[in-house]
Amino acid sequence: MRSVIPATCPAPEIAAVPARSALQARLADYLELTKPRIALLALITVAMGFGLASAGNWELIPLVHALFGITLVAASSSAFNQLFEVDTDARMRRTQNRPLPAGRMGPGEVILFGLVTGICGVAYLACFVNALTAALGVLTLVLYAGVYTPLKRKTGLNTVVGAIPGALPPVLGWTAAGGSLDMGAFSLFAILFLWQFPHFMAIAWIYREEYARAGLKMLPIEDTRHLTTGYLAVAYALALIPVSLLPNQVGLAGHGYSLAALFLGGGYLWSSIKFLRNQSVPTARSLLWTSIAHLPLLLGALVSDHYWLLK
Repeated sequence: MRSVIPATCPAPEIAAVPARSALQARLADYLELTKPRIALLALITVAMGFGLASAGNWELIPLVHALFGITLVAASSSAFNQLFEVDTDARMRRTQNRPLPAGRMGPGEVILFGLVTGICGVAYLACFVNALTAALGVLTLVLYAGVYTPLKRKTGLNTVVGAIPGALPPVLGWTAAGGSLDMGAFSLFAILFLWQFPHFMAIAWIYREEYARAGLKMLPIEDTRHLTTGYLAVAYALALIPVSLLPNQVGLAGHGYSLAALFLGGGYLWSSIKFLRNQSVPTARSLLWTSIAHLPLLLGALVSDHYWLLK
């Protein structure tokens, strides 16, 4: 069948497709450099901390300022993390297609991106939010990229250090709303700090062979009998139950939240116990999915009950 398109008809749309695709691919690489799924979860906890510290009087514009500045700091942290781990990322299947190990970006480009986002993020927080939040942003960046990341090559205790910046986002939200580093902020930090351990133990078990191949000192690799991993998951899940009741003790929530925290904490603990009794990929994945469900449900119950108390 003959084409109905005249031979002299130009095709600007076809010529423009490669350029458009290249731009989209470039933007996708920059987005991947920020670890968007992790960043999104962190920003949700920032908003939650902001709402709790506002005592029902929160305003949208200050929250937007906080989220924007913290997003830039988080992007910088992730960029430097991937810069320092380019060789280990190249040895693991789940990370070898990241922009740096895949060769789609060079170190200089990532350094520039990390510096610009980090400096701009901290400066933005200092100018439009407050100095305390900006300082906590610097602490988060330094601990995550400068301390936790290199420790992954040296000791399995890197998890403890990494849990500190991982637990700071709700505290940044709290201080962004004008809250101080009081027991309210500590209760949010403590919940996020303990929650991370069973979650990470599950991930480390699932990918233990890849971590070993990459030369990272994650706990299941150092624990030759693989017993410590399960016991730690149970211990932290158990410790999380009383700690998750702290918001009730400091006046952030009522008994409705406490009941939800006990129920959710019991489910997290049971999933950890099943992982300990039969340490396998299926039980580790079950624990991972339980942890992913546990946190938003717990925080949702906290925020809901907090605003119910304010009525």
